[in-house]
Amino acid sequence: MPEHLYRQVFTHASWTERRSDSYSRLAFLGDSVLSLAVTSHLYPRLEAERFGAGRLTKIRAQSVSGVSCCAVAERLGVPDKLRATAPAGIGQSADSLVETERVLASVIEAVIGACYLHSGYERTAAAVVEAFQPEITNALSHPVDFKSALQERLARRAATVEYTVDREDGPPHDRTFEVVAAVDGEEVGRGSGRSKKHAEQEAARIALESLHPAEAAVIEQALEI
Repeated sequence: MPEHLYRQVFTHASWTERRSDSYSRLAFLGDSVLSLAVTSHLYPRLEAERFGAGRLTKIRAQSVSGVSCCAVAERLGVPDKLRATAPAGIGQSADSLVETERVLASVIEAVIGACYLHSGYERTAAAVVEAFQPEITNALSHPVDFKSALQERLARRAATVEYTVDREDGPPHDRTFEVVAAVDGEEVGRGSGRSKKHAEQEAARIALESLHPAEAAVIEQALEI
């Protein structure tokens, strides 16, 4: 990867005076390449009768979620690379950033975007599928829908969950949504994502994690499709 792309990939917006020098735009590009690469990999391999558009969408969303991107970033040593390129003197600020799921997910998307610009789609797509293979396999073996699981749990006590967009950050081409999940007006989970749907799933996941451990078996069953 050329030096200028490498430097941009591992530059957080708070580390530079010009946002265009950070990884934001590359992450926007990489997000699209990632989605297409995984979709193109899944589509011809899954039976049309068993895997309709709705199910494919859920499997892809799980495969490329923030959690999945973060896991890939950690396997590829992204946190150490971010620390190494952080400006001198920011210390703990760099440490807190490299431990943030949103940052690590964005950086791995930026890596994909940079690879696409440098090597083209075919080589990048092949590398993406290889890097995300554990996440793809897990999504196929253990597909989850956190929103459905949460609602099923709440239905046992005749309660419902409402999702509200609490905040939107970033320019139109690189928007991040923060969504609050509330039950009877009380916040039970908060999540962020590149789309409202992803943010809602994250909020539902957080809400499920806050439930009493004794309920874990019930939730685990609900997550299985």
